[in-house]
Amino acid sequence: MITCVVNYTINPAEIAAFERFAMEWMRLVDKHGGQHHGYFLPAEGESDRALALFSFDSLAAYEQYRTLFCKDPEFMAADRIREDSGCVLRHERTFMRPLWPSAGDRRVDGNDPEGAS
Repeated sequence: MITCVVNYTINPAEIAAFERFAMEWMRLVDKHGGQHHGYFLPAEGESDRALALFSFDSLAAYEQYRTLFCKDPEFMAADRIREDSGCVLRHERTFMRPLWPSAGDRRVDGNDPEGAS
């Protein structure tokens, strides 16, 4: 699995447009084989930072999804929200691999089942 972490610098005056943009991309990632983990938006005070995380089974699966960017009408319409509104000033993508706790290593409550927390 590979997770794409996108750091955005956004226009705080266009947060509603950014939310529309985000909702469309979450739908498209899920529709085309990925799993979107959500967008994280400013919550306190003024901020121009936002974050998105989504995963695909492999880099090859992500690259297949990326082939749709310039030819699929839904992708182009979603990106037009960004272009028309100016809600995204810039963005940067980083690819990471998740490290999950092993099954049985930790319980849901976070305590080590062997008592060695």
